[in-house]
This record gives sequence, structure tokens and C-alpha cells, in this order.
Amino acid sequence: MHAIDYEAPTTLEQAVSILKAHGENARPFCGGTDIIIQLRAGVRRTEHLVDVKKIKELQTLSFDAKKGLRLGAAVPCIEISESDVMRRHYPGLTEAAHLIGSLQIQNRASVGGNLCNGSPAADTTPALIALGARARVVGPNGEREVPVEAFVVSPGRTVLKPGELLVEILVPAPAPHSSDAYLRFIPRNEMDIAVVGVGASLTLDGDKVKAARIALGAVAATPILAAKAAGAIIGKQLDDAALEAAGHAASDACSPIDDMRGTAEFRRHIAAVLTRRVLAIAAERAKKN
Repeated sequence: MHAIDYEAPTTLEQAVSILKAHGENARPFCGGTDIIIQLRAGVRRTEHLVDVKKIKELQTLSFDAKKGLRLGAAVPCIEISESDVMRRHYPGLTEAAHLIGSLQIQNRASVGGNLCNGSPAADTTPALIALGARARVVGPNGEREVPVEAFVVSPGRTVLKPGELLVEILVPAPAPHSSDAYLRFIPRNEMDIAVVGVGASLTLDGDKVKAARIALGAVAATPILAAKAAGAIIGKQLDDAALEAAGHAASDACSPIDDMRGTAEFRRHIAAVLTRRVLAIAAERAKKN
């Protein structure tokens, strides 16, 4: 691996200044569980790594019953999976964070890093999309918020411009009788990349679905929001027919590829199966809230 300059700013202003000064030749560095491997393999190249773990705004995890969740981009996954607040209010996102690598990796990896890596198969990105999360980005020209479903633009590429930094992820507070869930299919029992991942959130009004969002991972060039799949259950009882319709719509939303880990046909089938399962899980949780 070639020589790389390393800097560890302690304020957001310092980080943005460094990133702006070096432009395309600098990359933010958080846990390093993706970028270090990519640099060694020659998949990515940079001259400057800007370590953002010491910046307070990126290490914040706070929840307000009205404003929702503020999740700093550098908060390690282990902190999420061990949080009673996260398990109670965002169980699906918590499940997704817990699936990233081993416990050792989870002490380094973050949801923000998982999102910025831009992988179509990221576990936490579909979970965030299902929750209607927004990414707060700060750069030389100020700050902006981007819906998570629009954050990844192609494999390994995001909307971040040179000098910009993902600061935090903003997730709305759950409405009454709401919950979420996340499931993935992998060839092995653990520590593998999703062949298909599905996140879902829904709100119940009595025995009917009042609102829903369904997101799919590893079935297209980017994680996607399956709006038609959610539309198939809104205003209806979540019975077998509604679940079947949602699964079918989720399968139709896929545009997967054949590779060594699964065929396109298999991925479409699994997307339907997991969609039915995550909706059932989220509904059972929502009934208790």
C-alpha cells in the first residue's frame, strides 16, 4: 500500500477544511473496516485519510420522543446493538447493525461508514431507508440533508462531493403502533455479505396498515425503496393475501445480477420471501407499541 498522510481533526470545521484543501485526494476515515481493505487491494486510492472519530458531532447517539434519533456517523455498531433505546424504538436498524461482521468489527464499523461505503449489499442502508432516514451532510458550501434512498448513486459511489462529510443520520420518531424489522439471506451462518436484505417499517391503525416503507438491498445497483410493495399493504389488513402481494411487488422491484453467490431469479424469489417475513415481524412488534 502506498504512503498516505493521516490527520485526526477534533472539530467539524477542521475536518471540512482539510477535506476541501485536498479535494479528490482525501477521504474521511472512521472505523477503517472497508477503506483499509480497499486501499490495500488497490480498489480505491487516496493520498490523505482524515480520521473523524474524535469529532463530537459524529459520536452522538441521542433520542427524543418527538424529534427522533440523531445518530452520529462515527458511532460504532456495537454501541447501537447494546443500546436499550435502540432496541426499543428501532429494533430493525439495531438488528442490521448487529449483523455487520464480528463483534470485533462492530467495535470499529459504523452505520455512517456502512452508508458511505456505497455497497448495494449494505445491511444498515435498507434498514435506514425503511425508517425514512435522512443524511445530514456538511461541506465547504454549508450543509444539506439527503434522503438515505438517494444517498448511494452507484456501487461504491455516493452523493458526497469533494470536501463534504456525512455528520449524522436523522431518523423520525416512531409513530404510535409502529415498528421495524430487518432480515437478510446469506450463504453462511454469519459474517457474510447479504445475497438479499430487506428492511421494513409500518404503522398500524387497528387491524389495518396505516403507513409502510419497504427497502431492498443486494438486488440492484443501489439499495432501493420498494414503494409499490409498501403500497400493496397500506389501508389493508396484513393477511396472507396482502403479504403475498407485497412480496410479489418487492420481487418485481428487483433488478439483480447473476453472480457466484446467487442467480437473479433466486434473488427475486428471496426478496419476496424476506419481505413477507419482515412485514410480519414488524407488525407483531407494532402491536405492542
